[in-house]
Amino acid sequence: MGKTGCGKTTITNLINRFYEIQQGEILLDGVNIKNINKRSLRAHIGIILQDPFIFARSIVGNIKLNNTNITEEDIVEAIRLSSADDFVCSLPNGIQEIAKERGSSFSAGEKQLLAFARIFAHNPSIFILDEATANIDTHTEKLIQKSIDTISKEKTSIFIAHRLATIVNVDKIIVLDAGEIVEMGNHIELLKTGGYYSKLYNSYYESLN
Repeated sequence: MGKTGCGKTTITNLINRFYEIQQGEILLDGVNIKNINKRSLRAHIGIILQDPFIFARSIVGNIKLNNTNITEEDIVEAIRLSSADDFVCSLPNGIQEIAKERGSSFSAGEKQLLAFARIFAHNPSIFILDEATANIDTHTEKLIQKSIDTISKEKTSIFIAHRLATIVNVDKIIVLDAGEIVEMGNHIELLKTGGYYSKLYNSYYESLN
């Protein structure tokens, strides 16, 4: 977590090798990612962005993304897990509904629910959620969080969030400022230090009152 422009998304781009690091190294299970085939690496990483891309194809096609191992039963379950079932069932053609280019026929929140269904169906080893619940109402966000907790067991989940409530229960919070890591620890540890995270957290909740 950190303020806009501090380098949060840059780190996720480096993990995916969208561009290569200039110094240091990134290890997955002790293996330098530069020694991992890019296609194989990305096949094990699922990303949900704040504005996910929706293709001009059916709901089924948008979730499968040409993965023939994903069945229609898998898709229905992924839609249920993502809390997108009410939305999809309301469409005239259900899971066969054809989306317009870039999902222009859907709201921002509906596109995010489809992106969650996509990631649940593919079940990657690593989840990267980049401000992924920004356009979803609080009730739906709580439902999705339960699903994430279930499906991410024994997996690595990386959350990028401005909404601090979404990260208070994670194992480790990495606080960035101006491209540098300034603090690391869990929520309780960082609050006790009274440092950068504690000040951001307190100011965040003061703004809600």
